[in-house]
Amino acid sequence: MRKEIILSKINEIEESLSLIEENMPGDFEEFENLGLLKDGIYKRIQYMIENILDICAIINSDLKFTSPGEEDDIINNLVKKEILSQSMGNIIKELKGFRNIIVHRYGKIDDKLSFELIHENLGDFNKIIEKIKTILDRY
Repeated sequence: MRKEIILSKINEIEESLSLIEENMPGDFEEFENLGLLKDGIYKRIQYMIENILDICAIINSDLKFTSPGEEDDIINNLVKKEILSQSMGNIIKELKGFRNIIVHRYGKIDDKLSFELIHENLGDFNKIIEKIKTILDRY
């Protein structure tokens, strides 16, 4: 398994997570008025999610599972092969959906909903990192 690449991506996720935690305000009104800093938070979240999806693709490929057609197929493969639990797979899929909203800016991003999602789910990144480290130890 390409552990060095995966560990590098984990490091990038942890750096982004730290920056978000340092700059994420405690209330929505302050978040709404962050301007460029708010865009930076969105960009870092997008970057973390893309790194997670990249790691999943590397694991899927290195363990020689079937070649997936789409990102959801990669996640489904890892769940099917019991590398990820169903709940962890669902979390990653939900993060992927949030990433798509950030990237494609379907209409305008709902900052209030995004603020709540970030506050409620930022800890999921640590859970995912721990799971990936467990996978690396196992393989």
